[in-house]
Amino acid sequence: MPNPTAAMLVIGDEILSGRTRDANMHFLAQELVKHGVDLKEVRIVSDDREAIVTTVKALSETYDEVFTSGGIGPTHDDITADCIAEAFGCHIDVRDDAAALLRAHWERRGVEITNARMRMARIPDGATLIDNPVSIAPGFTVGNVHIMAGVPAVFQAMVATILPRITGGQPLLSQSLRIERGEGEIAEPLGALAKEYADLSFGSYPYSQNGVFGANVVVRGVDGARIDEAMTKLAEMFPA
Repeated sequence: MPNPTAAMLVIGDEILSGRTRDANMHFLAQELVKHGVDLKEVRIVSDDREAIVTTVKALSETYDEVFTSGGIGPTHDDITADCIAEAFGCHIDVRDDAAALLRAHWERRGVEITNARMRMARIPDGATLIDNPVSIAPGFTVGNVHIMAGVPAVFQAMVATILPRITGGQPLLSQSLRIERGEGEIAEPLGALAKEYADLSFGSYPYSQNGVFGANVVVRGVDGARIDEAMTKLAEMFPA
């Protein structure tokens, strides 16, 4: 049975402007590999309501799980929660359980409770909260879409919360071989080997170092024995 599939939606003008480097996709991809969920697509959209709503609908209909990052803070441009509500046709408002978490947290810290801060307690009807042990403001899940913060430390904590709820498959395994030959030289025999092991994925990643051209060939799959067998043949084809 194939592994569940997933997509990620990164939301924020700061990512597209180059002001902020996204680290969340790299982290999520690594965690999903270990959990046996195949990340198939990543999209980045601006803080634009129509773009977010349209993309969420498309990804939700295509993949088993969708993960979003960004746009659930207290400022005017944090519109992700409203867009998710629109995408799923849900009412959204400050929810008592989310508000209680935030009030208790801020009261312990002596922080003023403002309308702007309470925006982070606005949750679509029917959503399940995602715990946030870092800064308390929760993420939430609607259908198969998991809405999480963009701040890497918070995003990572939310991923740790949500993954146990998701049924994964077999973890993806991989091995690599460095071959000091150009891709043009290895392409044909490598293609033949990939056809022989159609249940595995073969990737060729070229490099140039000190005037030497080569490629790192990565073999991926869920069957460790098959990968070992393919790697042995690969090494015999291209001895060092």
